Amino acid sequence: MHRHNNTPDDKTPDDKAPHDKTPDDFDPTEASEIELIQHLARHLRRGSAIETAPWGLSPHQARALGAIARSEGRRGRRRAPGYEDGVSRGLRMGGLAGWLQVTPRSATEVVDALETQGLVARTADPDDRRAVFVGLTDQGREIAREIRTARKAQTETLLEELSETDRAQLRTSLLTLLEAAAR
Repeated sequence: MHRHNNTPDDKTPDDKAPHDKTPDDFDPTEASEIELIQHLARHLRRGSAIETAPWGLSPHQARALGAIARSEGRRGRRRAPGYEDGVSRGLRMGGLAGWLQVTPRSATEVVDALETQGLVARTADPDDRRAVFVGLTDQGREIAREIRTARKAQTETLLEELSETDRAQLRTSLLTLLEAAAR
């Protein structure tokens, strides 16, 4: 392979390595469907980091708050053992790690940061002393609600480009792809 000793200023577009590509270099008409999904996912991740910044949260932390909030909604707001300060029972740490698709250690790091901010609290599972629940505090519940509202607005802005029929088809296609990826 022929290598150039070009400085960054004298590189031509053809000399750029794939990792040097900027968003302006992306040509969606030449991309595969998977590349289009990956490109959209990167765009959404950047947007997520920007939208969670006002609360001082990373996208992972915001996702964790959302997962715990949804668990409250599914089961009703069960009180944690020794319920205090409005803390819900929440999710087991292992369940949170699974939902976030991260290792239990990574989930612990996310929860540590959220707990430091007063947004979640850990409680022991009275039925299994090895297990720990992580639940929202009242402050965490409020921030989760605010983030959900902001994300819903962002989603609506993005998806308003699609008709209702296209949105329904997109949802069906995404669910099909997620199911196929899980096999």
